Amino acid sequence: MIRRSFLAFALLFLSSQCWAADPDLWPGLKQELFGERAIAENDGVVALFAPENAEDAALVPVSVRFPSATSRTIVAMTLLVERNPAPVAATFKFGDAFRNGADVGERQLATRIRIDSFSRVRAIVETADGTLHMATRFVAGAGGCSAIPSKDMEAALAGLGRIDIKTLSEPLRGDAWRETQVKIKHPNFTGMQMDPISRGFVPARFVNDLEIKNAGTLLFRMEGGISISENPNFRFSYGARPGDVIEVNARDNDGGEFSNRPAKSGS
Repeated sequence: MIRRSFLAFALLFLSSQCWAADPDLWPGLKQELFGERAIAENDGVVALFAPENAEDAALVPVSVRFPSATSRTIVAMTLLVERNPAPVAATFKFGDAFRNGADVGERQLATRIRIDSFSRVRAIVETADGTLHMATRFVAGAGGCSAIPSKDMEAALAGLGRIDIKTLSEPLRGDAWRETQVKIKHPNFTGMQMDPISRGFVPARFVNDLEIKNAGTLLFRMEGGISISENPNFRFSYGARPGDVIEVNARDNDGGEFSNRPAKSGS
């Protein structure tokens, strides 16, 4: 047991040393995505939470939080995994239902991503005044984009597009506070994964467009890629009124369209 633990530590250390020797990818990515625009880092506008060591590099939880003082100013966010084959994991555009709803304090947006190599994960947000702000975390993990799917292709596609929505309220947080979790049954194949049965590569198929509304008004729209984990899962907090209804519409890169609009929202 001690020998195995030491070997695991040694491999982790060697991998981190190799990563440290690699060139810094951020300047080139910044130039490509944001040009010469200045980006303020760790100034309190946005906070990013992710594990230092990924237990499963194909299912890495990340959470972005916006303090009460800035949450109503956020208009867009780019979630970036520097060393993934497709570094932009997702872009988010926030609508009036997110920015102009009741003041419910800190707001959160959480999901799960793939990490293909030891990498910095960055959340870059744009506020209403046009300025950019960033939070960064380093995550040790590898192989998330090529990890064998948890189910064979037939099983993975069974129930494709089913959307489950669960909304909670919490009186201690105020009458308007809501937290909704949206789960989409979709394998989000990356095109880099091998089918354990056929031994061939599974064609890429992933959710690339997601629109979530509250009471008919946009909360946010996401454009995603292969870095979002299989069975995409989003959890977010916002302000709402009694009886408000969450509506979810999603599309994938193969032309699939999926939606769910429950009859009632609330606890």
